[in-house]
Amino acid sequence: MLGFLKNPVVVTAEINVNLVALTVMGLISRLWGLSYPRAVVFDEVYYGQFVSLYMKRIFFVDDSGPPFGHMLLALGGYLGGFDGNFLWNRIGAEYSMNVPVWSLRLLPALAGALCVPLAYQILVELQFSHCAALGAALLILLENSLITQSRFMLLESILIFFTLLAVLSYLKFYNLQRHSSFSGSWWFWLLLTGVACSCAVGVKYMGLFTYMLLLAIAGLHFWHMIGDQKFSNVSLVCHFLARGLALVIIPMAVYLSFFYLHLTLLYRSGPHDQIMTSAFQASLEGGLARITQGQPLEVAYGSQITLRNVLGKPMQCWLHSHTNTYPIRYENGRGSSHQQQVTCYPFKDVNNWWIVKDPGTQQLVVSNPPRPVRHGHIVQLVHGITTRYLNTHDVAAPLSPHSQEVSCYIDYNISMPAQNLWRVEIVNRESDTDVWKTILSEVRFVHVNTSAVLKASGFIGASLPEWGYRQLEVVGEKLSKGYHQSMVWNVEEHRYGKSQEQKERELELHSPTQMDISKNLSFMAKFTELQWKILTLKNEDTEHKYSSSALDWITMDTNIAYWLHPTSGAQIHLLGNVVTWASANIAALVYTCLSLWYLIRRRRKIYDIPEDAWQLWVSAGGICVGGWAVNYLPFFLLEKTLFLYHYLPALTFQILLIPIVLQHLSDHLCRSLLLKSMFSASIVAWFSSVYLVYCTFSPVTYGEPSLSVTELKDLRWKDSWNILIRKQ
Repeated sequence: MLGFLKNPVVVTAEINVNLVALTVMGLISRLWGLSYPRAVVFDEVYYGQFVSLYMKRIFFVDDSGPPFGHMLLALGGYLGGFDGNFLWNRIGAEYSMNVPVWSLRLLPALAGALCVPLAYQILVELQFSHCAALGAALLILLENSLITQSRFMLLESILIFFTLLAVLSYLKFYNLQRHSSFSGSWWFWLLLTGVACSCAVGVKYMGLFTYMLLLAIAGLHFWHMIGDQKFSNVSLVCHFLARGLALVIIPMAVYLSFFYLHLTLLYRSGPHDQIMTSAFQASLEGGLARITQGQPLEVAYGSQITLRNVLGKPMQCWLHSHTNTYPIRYENGRGSSHQQQVTCYPFKDVNNWWIVKDPGTQQLVVSNPPRPVRHGHIVQLVHGITTRYLNTHDVAAPLSPHSQEVSCYIDYNISMPAQNLWRVEIVNRESDTDVWKTILSEVRFVHVNTSAVLKASGFIGASLPEWGYRQLEVVGEKLSKGYHQSMVWNVEEHRYGKSQEQKERELELHSPTQMDISKNLSFMAKFTELQWKILTLKNEDTEHKYSSSALDWITMDTNIAYWLHPTSGAQIHLLGNVVTWASANIAALVYTCLSLWYLIRRRRKIYDIPEDAWQLWVSAGGICVGGWAVNYLPFFLLEKTLFLYHYLPALTFQILLIPIVLQHLSDHLCRSLLLKSMFSASIVAWFSSVYLVYCTFSPVTYGEPSLSVTELKDLRWKDSWNILIRKQ
């Protein structure tokens, strides 16, 4: 029974020494002196704010992309014991002792280091030689711009890592397809492709383009499978479902999980939640939740409410009135109704309270039992403090003369009757009998007499003049002019009115609301709202000293000064290896010209290279040239401030193309032994120049040693580069 113990247990393993050596070199190049400089470097001032908010569990919205990359940076802070207490307000500010600099920069550095062995494996899976694969990895290793970007608390190295991981996983899956479909390793690499794609998209939305490229390649490969008679109909259906599950369904689920974790971690109210809806704000701990917790859910006749405009841009505001009236005549000579002003006010105030009144009675309190207001009901809105009725009529609004003025009606005993009936329309209703609900219902108020809709027009116009206290204009807008979110309102604060007498009611309006009905948004509702805000929220883009155009990137006509030592000449710049960038451009040009030449010749039935070499050439181009194109060309369509680091994902794919082109030239165009020897010698000389340039620019890649003024001037190889030189 124990006979197996007579022989020793032997474990054998194959170790790719190239891969191990490349990984070690990658780690050394990215992790060496990682805590230096112990100061805020360029966009660390931006991402550091979000790390601090994660540490304090405070909700935020970042319009630059999904939360996965931010969570990875925060994970580094968590592992280092960061408490979030640091003021991220200035590039170059010295980090306090509570900031774990090494830990915060660790994950981007690890991601950058692992890109080196990933590049090696990608070329191996593309069926190129180990020599070509080694060359690709060394080019990534010695690329100064990739080193700089991966050594700080930034996201590009993480994005590139997941992008390359997705490509490698798909290539491994595809190569296993030929002989071991549906095996464990086949499933592993297919599933990892989908997960890596969702991670790339979760770091930055630019990852979506590589994901779409891999989906297109997978679709093309499956199309070829359909024409292969080896596969039965059942087998094809199974392959299709497996790809759909791994490349579509699972990535979507993983992407949703990023937001679920993000919203779970950030449960406290903060400065960013004001752009979210009232329902979203009420779901956060503190802030609005402290005010609205336990409010009545259903709005009834006699309810006292505040109405918040749903759009919330450029700032949140509430329907408001005060005792001041519109001027009899405006500065441009137009007349007004001289009735009580109605505005949208961006601060909480007792004058934001309104009472929902039944036009058929004079009662301003909630009956017992309450009579809920439903979709389509006619109401009057009575201003709580002044008891005047919300009104609109055929008088031009002060700033929007093509819209109707909205006022609180004052009876001047002239031929201007009150027009104060409004129809409640619940925009997000599930049926036409829905009850108007606090926070949850988004409503429009349609004027019964004129069919105008109550709208906060201040979002697209200017604020009122001094006579309107610079508050935002509210108008009656004709529905024929189209729907806009500024026409939609929701009840934010709500209580059931109990006092019929005005003095008692004023005291009631000043008192806090408290009742015991809770409102919780589902995860999908919160995800949908947050995703929409990320996609549509646009911070005002301003011209930056180091911003550039996409055309500047190809020839590296620009650079970015990341950090400057306060006293010495030590500095860090985002600058690439000039030889590598130029070689990448030449490789892309050679690939394009050769491909066109081969296509024309093949059209004439002239085959210059074997069919398997042609298929290898095309598949490599699909990955490398396609990867460069999808990560570069979209920037010509984006309206945002661009920087050189946006080009790094595209550059990575272009670098992978260099050894592919070199091997192709060696194998198929250098036909004699002499030509091959000369070509090999030129490659050695070229690679030596790559290493020499890497060493030359290392001081501004790593920030040390400090260079003299003369040495800094010598590094300015292009007039467009901004190398910082202190005045003597």
